[in-house]
Amino acid sequence: MSSKPESDHDVVVAGGGAGGIGAALGAAKAGARVLLVEKYGFLGGAATSSNVLAYCGFYKQGPEPVKVVGGVADLVLDEIKGLGLGCEPFRSPTTDNWIILLEPETVKLALDRVLDAHGVQVLLHTRVAAVSRTADRLQAVTLAGMEGRWRVAAEAFVDATGDANLALIAGLPCRTGDDAGYLQAATGPIRVGGRDRSVPIDRARIVAAFKEYNWTGAHPTARQDGGIFAEVPVAGDMWWMMYDHELVDLTSKSFTQAEMAARSAAGDYVKVLRERVPGFENAFLLQTGPQIGIRESRHPPARYELTGEDLLSGRRRPDGIARAAWPMEDHSVPGRPVYRSIGGEGFADIPLDCLRALGLENLYYAGRTIGADAAAYASIRVMGTAFATGEAAGTAAAGPDDRIEGTAT
Repeated sequence: MSSKPESDHDVVVAGGGAGGIGAALGAAKAGARVLLVEKYGFLGGAATSSNVLAYCGFYKQGPEPVKVVGGVADLVLDEIKGLGLGCEPFRSPTTDNWIILLEPETVKLALDRVLDAHGVQVLLHTRVAAVSRTADRLQAVTLAGMEGRWRVAAEAFVDATGDANLALIAGLPCRTGDDAGYLQAATGPIRVGGRDRSVPIDRARIVAAFKEYNWTGAHPTARQDGGIFAEVPVAGDMWWMMYDHELVDLTSKSFTQAEMAARSAAGDYVKVLRERVPGFENAFLLQTGPQIGIRESRHPPARYELTGEDLLSGRRRPDGIARAAWPMEDHSVPGRPVYRSIGGEGFADIPLDCLRALGLENLYYAGRTIGADAAAYASIRVMGTAFATGEAAGTAAAGPDDRIEGTAT
């Protein structure tokens, strides 16, 4: 244990993705002294660590973009815009969903700046290694960083790790995957450079090329639509989501196999583009991302689990503190996503009890750790919704529940 003295904060947030950013800003705006810890050397979650270069969930489905998530997420979007990225809604030609296209270096810098402007202390290259607790409360966390380990006490804590790492270390029984233990597939988004931008991307040629590749290629893809692709803002390269990988469990062995298979597939797929699709004659693999994109891992126990029926009916509720608008996007079968639209007005309310840990009074969840059944989880896991649940979790962690007004516009 390091000799570094114990530090006191009002709220400690574990995880620097969209949920953690939302939680840190929500708690800071409520007047709390906030510490945010992140295992990587940058913030942003999947947007910066996994090449998921789109914020999903800010807009509901429909012929026109209707924004349903605001609050502190708008502070982030404004900072990104100030750095030259437009953040205009973009309708995906593959799914017809409205998304915000991203450029990861811009996102990293914007998040640094917005947290600094709101007085949030950030520790990168830092993980939660252990906890101290009573029967019903967390008292402190032990952090592991470059200088060793040290203890940090706080009044409340937010698990925004995505993988429920804080809840797991605290001893809460976590469910893996759905009720049967099956996990949604991981994904390997890539960036492709060297494309002739004067030649439109020909989806039909991509589909035909992979129909042929799938007979003999080492990494046949189940996608038959050419995947999800767009032009990366500013940089202009191609962002492409084509490869999914089945995760059978959460072991290091399985994750290693997934990472290596995704990199191998990326090389193959770019070669297919180069050899068979016009405009890609000089294409090369620009980036696979620091890690594969994880859609699902552990689910910690919450006081309420949002249900698929809540979303299919577009349920509104007086205790709602965030909105879920992204369709239920189920990747249980790799490469064959199934979409089910949100009912009602195109969004459903998420109650505070989805964000409150069952068994610990002062632990809150944000992002994809919140309480949700398998169907609802397929919607709430996206980053736009994570900003909203994060803000609500941070605000609740900072003080009485009556401070929470929700983050929907």
